[in-house]
Amino acid sequence: MRNIWTDGLALLAITLVLGGCATSKEELLPHDDTTMLDIWNVETGGGTARQLLDARQALRRPLTEADLQAGHAIQARYTRTAQNEIYQQFHRLPNPDLLMYVFPHLAGSDPVPVPGYTTLFPLYQRVQYALPGERIEDY
Repeated sequence: MRNIWTDGLALLAITLVLGGCATSKEELLPHDDTTMLDIWNVETGGGTARQLLDARQALRRPLTEADLQAGHAIQARYTRTAQNEIYQQFHRLPNPDLLMYVFPHLAGSDPVPVPGYTTLFPLYQRVQYALPGERIEDY
């Protein structure tokens, strides 16, 4: 039984190899004066794509001077600058200020009285930035 299966597989392989050799190169790849544009036009229905492009071009309107000026103003907002990159990609996270009251005390090797005072300092020692794409709406 195993012998029949391998014989059938070998016969199929030989048939495929001989069938591949029976095809001529000229039949598969003819050398005539046909260009790629001619082939494209034949395959797409005789140039209907070109007619569609011509129709679209006829419907387009020219830009006015006001459209050009407005376009430059809109594009300027999207221009990349170093400042824009920093503020848009790396948002600064809030760093709340803490108020601390220092009670009156004695300081130094000679006990010198220091009156009480209030000071302000940030909660975090360094400024923290959000990573690009990180949510900052909850802060």
